[in-house]
Amino acid sequence: MKALAYGYPKLGEKREFKHLLENFWKGDLKEDEFYEGMKSLETNRIQAYFPNVDEIPVGELSFYDFMLDTAIMVGMIPSRFGEYNGLNTYFEMARGHNAMEMTKYFNTNYHYIVPELESNNFRLLQNKPKTCYTNAKDIKNPKPYLISPFTFLKLSKTYKKSLKDGFEILEPSKIEDEKTLWYFLEPLLEVYKDVLKSLKEEGVNLISLHDPALALDLKDYELKAIKKIYQELNILDIELITYYDSVSDYKHIVDLPVKRIGLDLCSNEENLENLKKYGFPSDKELIAGIINGRQVWRANLKEKLSLIQELSKMSKNLSISNSCPLMHLPVNVENETKMDTELKRRLSFAKQKLIEIKTLKDAYLGDKEALKIIEESKTLLETDFGKNQEVRNRIKALKEQDFQRENPYKERIKTQQNILNLPMFPTTTIGSFPQTEEVRKKRSAYISKKITKEEYETFIKNQIDNVIKFQEDIGLDVLVHGEFERTDMVEFFAQKLKGVATTEHGWIISYGSRGYRPPIIYGDVYRDEPMTLNEILYAQSKTQKPVKGMLTGPITILNWSFYKEDIPKKEVAYQLALAILDEVRDLENHGIKIIQIDEPAFREGVPLKKRDWNNYFDW
Repeated sequence: MKALAYGYPKLGEKREFKHLLENFWKGDLKEDEFYEGMKSLETNRIQAYFPNVDEIPVGELSFYDFMLDTAIMVGMIPSRFGEYNGLNTYFEMARGHNAMEMTKYFNTNYHYIVPELESNNFRLLQNKPKTCYTNAKDIKNPKPYLISPFTFLKLSKTYKKSLKDGFEILEPSKIEDEKTLWYFLEPLLEVYKDVLKSLKEEGVNLISLHDPALALDLKDYELKAIKKIYQELNILDIELITYYDSVSDYKHIVDLPVKRIGLDLCSNEENLENLKKYGFPSDKELIAGIINGRQVWRANLKEKLSLIQELSKMSKNLSISNSCPLMHLPVNVENETKMDTELKRRLSFAKQKLIEIKTLKDAYLGDKEALKIIEESKTLLETDFGKNQEVRNRIKALKEQDFQRENPYKERIKTQQNILNLPMFPTTTIGSFPQTEEVRKKRSAYISKKITKEEYETFIKNQIDNVIKFQEDIGLDVLVHGEFERTDMVEFFAQKLKGVATTEHGWIISYGSRGYRPPIIYGDVYRDEPMTLNEILYAQSKTQKPVKGMLTGPITILNWSFYKEDIPKKEVAYQLALAILDEVRDLENHGIKIIQIDEPAFREGVPLKKRDWNNYFDW
């Protein structure tokens, strides 16, 4: 059995990646210094892998985004950027004046750069896998990594001709028909084959191809194309890695001509059920993704070891791994010095996940120290932590009428119009005004105790005064207080809710150098005092016009946080919703007439397969 892992965070324990990028963009780092810094960061990542896994993935570190790297590798540079000119063009494509589109990567909070396929004239422009492998030849078992051709095309956009106002225009379009897929796939495969041939010349025997798009709903022609891809790329032994959900057509996928197949056994039960039902090919190696790469909880290693023993009966060639890239996790829980000890003991960030994988492998092979650790982990996880029976009783007491409005909209709108007396087309803003450098400095000074609470609150009130006056001067009808007191729309509420923790150093990358610290919903959630009342009431006291109460919705808080898994996800959402409801009632009782609930992440938790959508949207 091998211990394998992939997708270790590039951010660095002290956010070295962010500092390198931003200093380079500001001109404080020369290009050679930037490359040297990235080389050092890659060394640190390899050192994290080294003692824990049997093969080291190389080529994972991207200067901005791995989909952008793949587009450049295959020479797909949109014409507006001209000839490719190294880092200048790279960052122009990522974040310049005419930057490429950015969108969410499957159903995660990571954003990728969407490749633009203006033609099918692919060419090998930059052989990153070969360069990274050559640079890593001295390390133990280096394994080149690539996004698969299918996932690359599935996440790209092309352009189709259409008529608008009598003129023929080009509109962006996903690749959603057989003819278009083959038009791009056949020349793309030639570039991938060139890459694999060059690796073979370097002595590479195995390449890791990541194909998360195999977890999407797939049509018959797409399955045919996928089979063609892996037949054509059979130049090297292929490790096919899938994640974020069960594979779309289990029997078709496990029959592909590859050496290894990685399956996500954490996102749901379907892959495991299919393994039990249909078995696994004896000529392939199963990579069991049993350590959750999307949640921060320590694994129940006792249960995981039992699962490994069960899987070993289904596959003679078994390795264990994380369920999806570890980039969705903070780097190292040991950096949290202010966290509650009991909570910290229950957490496992990326570095700890690697240790869990190694511990399970050692325990399976009979190592006594590893078996002892597994027994101790079982005892820890059996104890209740963060449980609040009052909150759970409140959830149990919910009735169907609690999810319905008392009066229909036609009646409500008349009452609202009578109370608010707004003009025919009232104007307002979404709510948050800029977090200026001055605002950030004052907040930092308050947190570091350089100014008092009273000084900070006076500063916030002055900001509210200015923004209320500004909105009145320009003639808006419904005003906002500007949200100057809020770090971000989720962390602000997480710091005030019980059962939710925030971190000092729990950063993960959202895109580019942009990081955020997801809250950790570790217990039953409730609100013990008002969270937004003071600032809203102060703003309302400064104007005769209505000021909106501004609240982040429960689905966004949930989808932008790590959440506990001992109860169904929808019950965590209901707990959050009841806490927000308590805040709504306080605002109403203090005379606030309009309340805005922000839900930008409403669709981010949508399952990858459409058959699972109804259940999600229902709750």
